[in-house]
Amino acid sequence: MSVTERLWKIWSGGPLRLGVVLGLIYIFLVGVSSLEAGIRFLGEDTQERLFSAATNPIAALCIGILGTVLVQSSSASTSIIVGLVASGVIGVDDAIPMVMGANIGTTVTNTLVSLGHIRQSGEFRRAFAAATVHDFFNLLAVAVLLPLELLFGVISNTAEWLSERLVGSAGTEWKSPIKAWVKQPVKWLESMWEAIGASGTLEGVLLVATGLVIILSALTLITKNMRALVAERVERSVNAMLARGGGALAMGLGLLITVAVQSSSITTSILVPLAGAGVITLKNAYPVTLGANVGTTITALLASLAASSPEALTVALAHTTFNVFAILLLYVIPIARNLPIIGAEKLADVAVERRTLAVAYVAFMFIVLPLIGVVALG
Repeated sequence: MSVTERLWKIWSGGPLRLGVVLGLIYIFLVGVSSLEAGIRFLGEDTQERLFSAATNPIAALCIGILGTVLVQSSSASTSIIVGLVASGVIGVDDAIPMVMGANIGTTVTNTLVSLGHIRQSGEFRRAFAAATVHDFFNLLAVAVLLPLELLFGVISNTAEWLSERLVGSAGTEWKSPIKAWVKQPVKWLESMWEAIGASGTLEGVLLVATGLVIILSALTLITKNMRALVAERVERSVNAMLARGGGALAMGLGLLITVAVQSSSITTSILVPLAGAGVITLKNAYPVTLGANVGTTITALLASLAASSPEALTVALAHTTFNVFAILLLYVIPIARNLPIIGAEKLADVAVERRTLAVAYVAFMFIVLPLIGVVALG
């Protein structure tokens, strides 16, 4: 390999790829702004028909689960929720159960990854337990915090308090520099659809569709590039840190990896094969998933910067608040800490004995039950 080729390999593997990621983040923000602009074009009647189900908290929770399962990314679904709040289609109170649902929906990826070990009983038991401990933690978190939110507003009040100190009170506009940077590309998109004769509701639908495609495509490419950029470092860090154990350190590792690769699914899916192979224990893998829960909220916070609405920032902060409160209640308190581990191990034992039940669990928990919730309560 020549000197030129070696230099190009170094450059393309580091600075160039990082530059691509920064460009993709900008495109992602344009997508969020396009989604917000498109929803505004739809009109109040159309908005009410499309999102009336979100006023029921259980239906909203189920929408969050289904939406996240569909796009295979809580980062994408929560960014879309932020866009809906920024455009005034749904309120913060309606959005918070949807965000909680997104937290549950994102766990489907690592549960599906665990099914790859289904032919080897020992591996499958360990892998399935490592995957579903994330499920049990998020389900317990929702079971505890959703009632507290509905009764006392513990999450929304905390998030609103933080938002007011950062950008001002609800109902006002704050001058986000990001909003100004993405304003012109959104105008170009509007002009493009107007040039082919689209107007009113049709233009709104096209802008929403464009925004969704941009958001999903940009996040996919960001995740792909960041994973390539830090993949080797991630593997080494996971092995080195988890070999030593330590809940707080493992949680911090999960947070940092997820922020780096912009996907909690990647972080938790790395753990499943390692747990299946017996390289790490369920007890050591568990806190990494909790750190990943917090780390994945960075995308919604970033998306809120593309809006000028304090409510958009509030719901993004509510996502972070929910995950932090869940850790404080279900991990820091010793009596609750092992509940997700016990549940995951018992479910893994059943799955090993009757493997069709493992597949049925995934289908029922992440598709059938949420669908029933939306149809019955929406």
